[in-house]
Amino acid sequence: MDRASSPSQAPHRAGFACFVGRPNAGKSTLTNALVGTKVAITSNRPQTTRHTVRGIVHRPDAQLVLVDTPGLHKPRTLLGERLNDVVRTTWAEVDVIGFCLPADQKLGPGDRFIAGELAGIKKTPKVAIVTKTDLVDSKALAEQLIAVQQLGQELGIEWAEIVPVSAVGDQQVSLLADLLAPMLPESPPLYPEGDLTDEPEQIMVAELIREAALEGVRDELPHSIAVVVEEMIPREDRPADKPLLDIHANVYIERPSQKGIIIGPKGARLKQVGMKSRKHIEALLGTPVYLDLHVKVAKDWQRDPKQLRKLGF
Repeated sequence: MDRASSPSQAPHRAGFACFVGRPNAGKSTLTNALVGTKVAITSNRPQTTRHTVRGIVHRPDAQLVLVDTPGLHKPRTLLGERLNDVVRTTWAEVDVIGFCLPADQKLGPGDRFIAGELAGIKKTPKVAIVTKTDLVDSKALAEQLIAVQQLGQELGIEWAEIVPVSAVGDQQVSLLADLLAPMLPESPPLYPEGDLTDEPEQIMVAELIREAALEGVRDELPHSIAVVVEEMIPREDRPADKPLLDIHANVYIERPSQKGIIIGPKGARLKQVGMKSRKHIEALLGTPVYLDLHVKVAKDWQRDPKQLRKLGF
């Protein structure tokens, strides 16, 4: 093989991709599988990703920056409207859009709603990603792939690719990265090699606490939890080889009656939340952590512009 055509001569590419799809279509799990570490919050409850969490996939030939948008939905609250604005702005700015459709659910009105919105965005290449293929047999998968093809034809979307993947079974995830990379513009890497996300650490820590807080109370408090990390400070007087990071965070709920649910009998639930999120936070930051959690009431924060701003939306 002569030097000129060796792969090292190919131009490096770098750019942004975002995954869209109705809530629980496997977007965050796919982001995590591609990046190889847990960056976006994953949960089986819609509307858990609120921030544009970016995961960064470093490859020798390309750097793919994943922008994780909240699920697009018909808004009922001010928070909902703000989330939808974020989504549309993001779509207009990325280099490629991946539309996630779970293999184990028939295409529904939610998928059509999003596909209709996508059809209006002309220039950006769109890849249909059929997720959760580990949950269906090959016949059901084939039917879903055909349905996705037809959905594109009906709405005038030309899919750049249709790819089945299982992020959990790690099937075709690297193939997906291989297909997305050539769609990016030629560019040197946009982020230094070690970066996995450009999300400020405090926001990621807050998301991990929120994920742990939602764990056992999803049915009672699906959306009414927000977490704000007030401060993260290294504990003074610690030997260099035994650092400790003090994290003070507030868990906000909407009504006083929800306080008991989150704290649990004799504070047992809150303790559980602290233990669980601390493990993830320590793994994320690579340092031992002392986590101080307080539960506070912020009345009807989802509908109040002032509260929304304060809580970071």
